[in-house]
Amino acid sequence: MGSAASLELVKRGWSVIMACRNPEKGEGVRQNIIRAIPDADISLRKLNLESCRSIRRFVESIKSDDLRIDALFNNAGVISRGFSRTEDGFENTLAVNYIGPYLLTTELLPVLSERAGIVNMVSLTCKYGNVGKDLFDRTNFKRLKTYSDTKLALLLFSMELSRRYPSLYVNVSDPGIVDSNMISMGKWFDPLADILFRPFCSSPEKGVAPALRALESSTKLHYYVGNGDRPIPSRYREHPLREWLWNETSEKLK
Repeated sequence: MGSAASLELVKRGWSVIMACRNPEKGEGVRQNIIRAIPDADISLRKLNLESCRSIRRFVESIKSDDLRIDALFNNAGVISRGFSRTEDGFENTLAVNYIGPYLLTTELLPVLSERAGIVNMVSLTCKYGNVGKDLFDRTNFKRLKTYSDTKLALLLFSMELSRRYPSLYVNVSDPGIVDSNMISMGKWFDPLADILFRPFCSSPEKGVAPALRALESSTKLHYYVGNGDRPIPSRYREHPLREWLWNETSEKLK
């Protein structure tokens, strides 16, 4: 979806910075875009959301080049197959899906335009998620449960971000189930699922379309999915741990 988003944004006249965990793979995508659109203003920088050090280096490179960011699309996500910790000691799914976007966004605040658009990619699984005070210390790993919890955390972060920085246009987007490597479970039934299930998944282009509408919209705190959008439901707006989550994440990152 990152590739599809980059191509479409360039088509619309945006100057795009691709933030890629794998620069070699990302450069191949960038070259394909340039071949399709020779005057594309598109660059690439390394960013690994598993690593706080990588995130801070990325942000420092933006600041040192005196760049101004008009829009931020937090698209990266992972469904980890087993329990593991990052170099910073966080569970991997939590690091990529929530802590990384939190750190990246908050570190970029000084270089964001006053009315910048921010879109965080969430998931329909948020409704099954649970964010409690054990979020950072949990070791009872369950793949899909952990994924849904981290996406709920990202949704709660989006609302608290908007409250603290009301000039920003913060929205979330749900791509649905997209035909990508993320839906491979690493199980014996993957080949069968590819035959029976993948044909009914959305293409990356279709999956990213709601997020691109959100990125260019004049709404705030809307949930974009399919061809429509609606205000983020009250059950998330009124979550009792929303402010705690922001403060606790900040403390953990210190």
